[in-house]
Amino acid sequence: MGAIVNAVSLTATADGERVALAATGAWTAQRAAELEDIVDDAAQRYETARNVDIDLTRLERLDTFGAWLIERLNRAFTTRGATARIVGLSDADRALMEELRLVNQPRRHDGPAANGVLAALDSIGRTVAEIGRSLVLLAHLFGALTNAALRTLAYPRRLRLTSIVHHLERVGWRAVPIILLSTFVIGAILAQQGIFRFRSFGADIYVVDMVSVLVLREVGVLIVCVMVAGRSGSAYTAEIGAMKMREEIDALRTMGLDPIEVLVLPRIVALVIAVPLLTFLGSMAALYGAGLVCWLYGGMAPDIFIERLREAIWLPTFEVGMIKAPFMALTIGLVACVEGFEVEGSAASLGLKTTASVVKSIFLVIALDGVFAVFFAGIGM
Repeated sequence: MGAIVNAVSLTATADGERVALAATGAWTAQRAAELEDIVDDAAQRYETARNVDIDLTRLERLDTFGAWLIERLNRAFTTRGATARIVGLSDADRALMEELRLVNQPRRHDGPAANGVLAALDSIGRTVAEIGRSLVLLAHLFGALTNAALRTLAYPRRLRLTSIVHHLERVGWRAVPIILLSTFVIGAILAQQGIFRFRSFGADIYVVDMVSVLVLREVGVLIVCVMVAGRSGSAYTAEIGAMKMREEIDALRTMGLDPIEVLVLPRIVALVIAVPLLTFLGSMAALYGAGLVCWLYGGMAPDIFIERLREAIWLPTFEVGMIKAPFMALTIGLVACVEGFEVEGSAASLGLKTTASVVKSIFLVIALDGVFAVFFAGIGM
């Protein structure tokens, strides 16, 4: 028989392996210490019971704390393999108990194990559906961006020049040091590896051809775009996502402003202007790094390097990399803004979307580079 403490009790009637527990009094947070002792005592005292009924007919009052204690007692018996029931529950408290019953429930694996092939196909299908959804969102944002750009061209006063200059300074000017350093190192590494491999064939001079073509056509713009995606694309996603979490985007719509025109257009215009400039600076830094290594490591005089550079490259070699840059910048900006608008109301969602923005941007930039490679090969550039 349980003890009665200040009109709060849990009386027990035992009949072999069957136990009936009757709760009385006000099971509320004000009596937290008493109730916890009563529940723990009952769970230990009748741990061998196989059938348990917890009767709540005589409860005077029940709040969330008391309901959780009853649910915890119920689970204490069921985890030992006993059959436990909560009976005599009033209609007013039934919804509360149902909610608590779903809290921290362990996952059950009573059903048959999933077929591995079907699970793999299901995963592939979900991935393809998510890719399709992402492409639809990109197309939708691109259409909205085009519409906003046309409105701005029709009414130039709508252009937010201050915002464009601000973002251009952030994604362009502030990115120059890290871009120059990264591309300089990449160019130096390419030249060093080329000299190391070509020296055995006595073809050191052709290192200049290899590095110049790789840097101006492929590596220069790719390295710049990867850096921009990680640095500026993630920032765009985080900024727009944070604004959505704070409902600032809804506030813009309430004031009659288009979020695409206010938030997206200035950012993407800044990217489209900045990335080609950064690509040019990065390519020059990579060639400078390659020339320095050829001089110090390969023993190639600077004037010989420059002369061979003139012979190795021609105008279309430079044009290919510069043509790619604005399209890749547009892709990075679209992906970053789409992921920002997809952020939900939690910090975890913001982190996931920021990561997804960088990953998707880099993947699409590489895929776009492959498309351009086929295209330029087809037209003889």
